[in-house]
Amino acid sequence: MGGKNRYSLGKKVLVDSSALLNGKLFLDKKRGMKNTLAGKDVVSISNLSREEIELVLKAAGKMKSGSMPELLKGKILASCFFEPSTRTRLSFEAAMLRLGGSVIGFAEAGTTSARKGESLSDSMRVIGSYADIIVIRHPQEGSARLAAEATETPVINAGDGANQHPTQTLLDLFTIRECQGKIDDLHIALAGDLKYGRTIHSLSLALAHYPVRLYFVAPEILNLPDSITHELRKKGVKFSFHEKLEEVIPKVDILYMSRIQKERFPEQAEGFENTCKLKKGHLEKAKKNLKILHALPRVDEIETAIDATPFAHYFQQSANGVPVRMALLALILGKLDLA
Repeated sequence: MGGKNRYSLGKKVLVDSSALLNGKLFLDKKRGMKNTLAGKDVVSISNLSREEIELVLKAAGKMKSGSMPELLKGKILASCFFEPSTRTRLSFEAAMLRLGGSVIGFAEAGTTSARKGESLSDSMRVIGSYADIIVIRHPQEGSARLAAEATETPVINAGDGANQHPTQTLLDLFTIRECQGKIDDLHIALAGDLKYGRTIHSLSLALAHYPVRLYFVAPEILNLPDSITHELRKKGVKFSFHEKLEEVIPKVDILYMSRIQKERFPEQAEGFENTCKLKKGHLEKAKKNLKILHALPRVDEIETAIDATPFAHYFQQSANGVPVRMALLALILGKLDLA
């Protein structure tokens, strides 16, 4: 197979992170962007090069501007959610249906054979024989990687514990470019639960592909994991840590808020409800182009009065989940080539 970061499982080839170093497969000026995602898993945002991210964003723009109702006709998506979800699950299912495909699956682990003690590996091996592509959310970190190793069917990670949420990151990047006209050279603040917030983890790593300035806002106990700050330093990303929103709001183009992940640390969660709570008064010195993003659900970290301001962009962000996931499904299933 070649390349120390490439490996195979049967006939399936997982995303090759070493290939991004030469980029020779991704962009041909005469033919446009080739679909290098066909048949591959999307387990971590780290497995995607900037070229592959750009491929998804371009395809998402195509999906948002036009209808392709028969593109995935005859294809089946297995929607496997072992953990509660609203937006991610429904947007994946809506994306598949809008492209003419079908959906099977479940919305809670209690309705599956996991309740009987069946291993995740066995479940994925069986489900993979029923479907053309699998989307999985699971409370355990590393579960998506385990699922990908258990089946030859392509697997998309819809969130594995406090680890990663790569498809949320793709729609975040699409939204940032849509509302700011670019990603390069932006000043971006990520605030709230940086320790357990998987959307923050994935977005931070993805932004390392772009020349941006990052600001992390959280109490010290909820700061970004060392493993991610190490990666950012290694890639030369400029960033700083702050404890108050007031310190960064006048400087940034994007403010990405996140809720406190109480389900990840229930015994310690009390007392953080007002941490990094964004109030309308905070925006008095904001740049005119500032847009506030949030993966949702919102609890009380963004004052509802902000919804009516031109800064609020989180509901538009959520709506972008459908075209972005339409693009990803079509690319992985090999039904879309932008060449």
